[in-house]
Amino acid sequence: MSFARPLSSARLAIRPAPALPVARLVVGKPVEEAAELLPRLFNLCRAAQAAATRLALGLPLAEGWQDGLHQEILRDHLMRLFVTWPARLGRGASAPPAGWNDDAGVAARAVFGPAARAPETPGALSDFLASGHGVAPVLARIGGAFATGEAAADLPVVSPDTALTPSAVENSVAARHADNPALRALANRHGRGPLWRAAARLYDIAACLNGTLPAPATPAPGGALVPAARGLYAVRAEARHGRVTAFARVTPTDHLLVPGGVLERSLATLPAEKAGLAPLLLEILDPCSPVRLEELDDA
Repeated sequence: MSFARPLSSARLAIRPAPALPVARLVVGKPVEEAAELLPRLFNLCRAAQAAATRLALGLPLAEGWQDGLHQEILRDHLMRLFVTWPARLGRGASAPPAGWNDDAGVAARAVFGPAARAPETPGALSDFLASGHGVAPVLARIGGAFATGEAAADLPVVSPDTALTPSAVENSVAARHADNPALRALANRHGRGPLWRAAARLYDIAACLNGTLPAPATPAPGGALVPAARGLYAVRAEARHGRVTAFARVTPTDHLLVPGGVLERSLATLPAEKAGLAPLLLEILDPCSPVRLEELDDA
């Protein structure tokens, strides 16, 4: 059931920062040098970028890459739930629980409360959101800020066929868990809006702690898909005589920002009287590069 309203004249314009010329930076370089360079160019998702680039170029993955990827994703989710979103909601930022990266139980109890596990059923998720345990108060505040259908976008979930093309698809943490029964019920009740997207981090955290994140995939020679903190990270690369001859990457942010994509549709379903929630919405959607939202004249 879709709650999205028809796209109307947007009140807020999306102004993304210029994209870096990634291909130009690596084409012509030795494959190993290119694989080392890319993660250093970007502060975010370094482990995901390194894994995707190495897989696409036919290089072996570094020792301990899986633990590094899980830690990277878990750190990003904890920062949103304990620091960024609470500060934006006026609750005051705290800090991720001390020792989260050494003891899975510490992170699980801090996020989920005494149960130390993600709610498995629609009823359990509803109970958790009302419990006051763990990060439930943060998610409950997000749910209270946006009514049913507000700031929602209902698009096809990203697939191996669409991952390498910037198009209007749902490439997010929520896409990774769209079939989870509790999240599916949440989407049916409230729409694919901020609460659905924020609550999906619960299940990604559980996957990081349990080691059940989807494995990287190489759907075609020279192509690689790797789970990342914001969705599915995709790279296509070619090499000849040990040097990169072609390179392209598509990030979750690329899908987020395309015309008709999740950000544009979410803004189109945000009521004018709630325009002040746009910064919170943007932080929940979480682009990995700077994006400005500019108010447009009605004339």
